[in-house]
Amino acid sequence: MSGELVPVQTALSFADLTDQSLRVRAVEAAATYDAGALVLVLLAYMTTSSRKSARTSRKTLDAYSLAVRDFVPWASENGMSLLRPGRRDGGRYLAHLQRRPTAGKGKRGVLSAATIAQYTAGVRALYRALRWAGATEAQPFEDVYVPSDPTPGIVKNPPYMQEIDPVLTQAGPRLEALILLCSHAGLRASEALAVRQGDVQGRTLVVQGKGGKVRRVPLGARIRKVLESLSPVDTDGHYFDWDYGQAAYRAGKAFKAAGFEWRGFHAARKHSGTRLYQATKDFTRVGLFLGHSSVDTTRRYVAVQDNDVAGEVEDW
Repeated sequence: MSGELVPVQTALSFADLTDQSLRVRAVEAAATYDAGALVLVLLAYMTTSSRKSARTSRKTLDAYSLAVRDFVPWASENGMSLLRPGRRDGGRYLAHLQRRPTAGKGKRGVLSAATIAQYTAGVRALYRALRWAGATEAQPFEDVYVPSDPTPGIVKNPPYMQEIDPVLTQAGPRLEALILLCSHAGLRASEALAVRQGDVQGRTLVVQGKGGKVRRVPLGARIRKVLESLSPVDTDGHYFDWDYGQAAYRAGKAFKAAGFEWRGFHAARKHSGTRLYQATKDFTRVGLFLGHSSVDTTRRYVAVQDNDVAGEVEDW
C-alpha cells in the first residue's frame, strides 16, 4: 500500500469499525509506523467525522495523504513515537522540512513555505484523526508556528494574460473548451473536467463547486460556441474523460508549443478573476463568479495593477 494514493471508499471501511476496533487498528498502525494504514485512518476521519470534513476535496485528501506518507517514515527514522511524541518533536519535523531540498524536476533550493504549510497541515490532520480514533491525545504540532510565505501567491504564480489566445491555437477543440472553462468561466480544473452537456442551460453553466456548493456561471459567446461543437464522451453527457494529470499533460504540451511556460490551471482561473475585476472593480462580484465564500480569498486571485487608482487621485 505504501507509495500509492488510497481510494476513499477503502478508507470508509475503517469508519464502519466499532470504537474499540478502530482504536486497536489506529494504535497498531501508529506503533508499527504503518503509513498506509494511518492514511486510511486519516481519510476515514476526514470523510465521515463531520459534515464539513465530509465535503473536503479529493485534492486536499490526496495532499494530506502524501504528507502522512512523508512524515511517518521520518518519525520512524528519527526516534519519534507517534503515540507519545516528545514536546519538541513537532518543531524537529518542521526544521527538517525547512532544510529539505525540493524534489521537483529542474527545481533547486529548499521546500517552499506553501509546501511546508501543506505538509504540516496534513500531519495536524493525522493527529486529529488519531484523537478521533481514540489512539492518543497528543498534539505535537499544536504550538508549531509555520512562517507564511512573504511573497504573495499572485506574484509567485500570476495569471496567464497574454498567453491564452496563442495557446488556444495549439489546442484541439476539447482542450480549448477546458482552457476556456478555466480562463473565461473561472472554473477550477476539477469543476471544468466534471462539466456535462446538461449543465449548460442557455447562456448559463450550473457548476457543482467546492464543498458541494452549486453556482450558476454566465458563459460568454466564445465558450458557448466551443461547447456546442463538442460531442459528449459518455452517456452521462460529460465533455471530458481525462483525469487531472492527463488534462495537465495536454495543456502543458499546448503551452510549450506556443512558447510559454505551463503553470497549471490555477493561473487560468486567476486570468478570469483579474479580467472581471478590471471590468467591474468589485471584489464581491468577482468572488461570487469564482465561487469563493470569502472576499479575502478572491483578493489572492486578482492581479491589481500598481497604478490602479492613479486616475482617481490625479486631481486630489
